[in-house]
Amino acid sequence: MQSLDQTNMRREIDEIPEAAARLLDRSANASAAAGAALRAKDPAFIVTIARGSSDHAALFLKYAIELTAGIPVASLGPSLASIYGAKMKLGGGAALAISQSGKSPDIVAMTKAATCAGAISIALTNTMPSPLAEACSHPLDIFAGSENSVAATKSFVNSIVAGLAVLGEWTGDRALQRAVADLPKQFAQVAKLESLDFAACVNGAESLYVLGRGPALAIANEAAPKFKETTGIHAEAFSAAEVLHGPVAIVGPRFPVLALAPRDAAEDSVVKAAEGLSAKGAVVQITSEKAAEARRLPFVETGHPLTDALALVLPFYGLVEALSRSRGFNPDAPAYLRKVTETI
Repeated sequence: MQSLDQTNMRREIDEIPEAAARLLDRSANASAAAGAALRAKDPAFIVTIARGSSDHAALFLKYAIELTAGIPVASLGPSLASIYGAKMKLGGGAALAISQSGKSPDIVAMTKAATCAGAISIALTNTMPSPLAEACSHPLDIFAGSENSVAATKSFVNSIVAGLAVLGEWTGDRALQRAVADLPKQFAQVAKLESLDFAACVNGAESLYVLGRGPALAIANEAAPKFKETTGIHAEAFSAAEVLHGPVAIVGPRFPVLALAPRDAAEDSVVKAAEGLSAKGAVVQITSEKAAEARRLPFVETGHPLTDALALVLPFYGLVEALSRSRGFNPDAPAYLRKVTETI
């Protein structure tokens, strides 16, 4: 087994509360300006432009925007501009681009096309200046700081925090604004949680499922690839509304399932799906006190359904980092992967 005193991934997980505080302090003016621009534009729709973990952040923000602002949000394939040269009619809307590096050619091309089409374009990036920042009308530095582990952690979290800050400014939602302002304190509390029971269930497994619904589905989508890239375990993310259809066919005794349930309107449905899988012999662990058969994982209530869902990712990051090391891997340098993949 490879010996690592402390991995970059672990250090970067521990830096999340500080990184969130730095973002909220230093990007306050940029967030306010982007929010004001969205109020003035009153877009009929929003499109998101992202790949990888950034696309999972975009999915989280899709749910947040639709639930808070009532505006439909759709993901655009970056290749529409970079490969196909398609002309999209985006003048009545806004575009949200997310990229840690700010330099993937297809993300930049699609963002530039959206800006040229008349959309208000907002970029969330950890690299300023960058081609992506130059391609949009409202660049926001997420201030995650240097992230050396290939597995994105604090840049994923800060991308969502930045998006929620803009959403709060745009809609004037005071409850959301207060919840976002409290996130550094909440993250510091959440970072202390451990999910060692789940790690023990997963360690000998070859496959597992991660469940979520609404914003927590985006967290599940982020979790599944992290299992693959850092632990070598095959993992798939599913909506709790869909898992009992086709995917349940391969669930048998001792099959591990991680169910992510924040305190929101979907909690009961996630619990119901978790209980159904438990009845089939699966080892299901869930972040809810409402479960009777599934095992309960620790969580922190943040007081707002959106930030409650986001907070679920921190103990998971700690879990997957420790599991990676226990299986003899280096979570900082997964095989065949690079930190930045510049797709065309």
